[in-house]
Amino acid sequence: MIRARLAEFRAVWDEAGDERLWEELVYCIFTAGASARMGLRSVEAVRHLLFEGSHEELTNALQGVHRYPRSRPGYIVVTREYLREDCGMRLRERLQSFTDAVARRDWLAKEKRIKGLGYKESSHFLRNVGLRGYAILDKHILRCLAELGVIESAQPPATRSRYLETEERLRRFARDTRIDFEELDLVLWSMKTGEVLK
Repeated sequence: MIRARLAEFRAVWDEAGDERLWEELVYCIFTAGASARMGLRSVEAVRHLLFEGSHEELTNALQGVHRYPRSRPGYIVVTREYLREDCGMRLRERLQSFTDAVARRDWLAKEKRIKGLGYKESSHFLRNVGLRGYAILDKHILRCLAELGVIESAQPPATRSRYLETEERLRRFARDTRIDFEELDLVLWSMKTGEVLK
């Protein structure tokens, strides 16, 4: 099931256009501070507004769907305006412009006009569009790693250096257990949630 889900992520990169990449970015904006299911429901509610919808239209569509129906639309509008200026919404081309995987994620996490994406959600987005080598260090993964003694605390990494250090510990753990790094992320997540989503 996990390998099938990872194949679906790779197919997004291989087959989907920029519209789908934007939708995945919005999904990750929605999942920050919320659940994967809430993110999925929210994307469904605003899909028709993703490219042209105003803050108010997006807010109205999210009433009763997302726990932050006013702030998340603001993030989407600001991010959309920035991406139009920066790359004409040609997300694939922009992501391919990076020769370094860490620099690609740094751009998403550190660019002030890309709202709502720290290192965790930037990693989440990149993984969901089929790019490899990123750990999504959410509360479920961190709890598992702490329980297994891979890290000392399940506290989310608050800085870039702490995120990279924890990600490297997960990478070493994957090597030690001989479980593929990409697969291990979903293995740990599903151990805590009982399902394999995205």
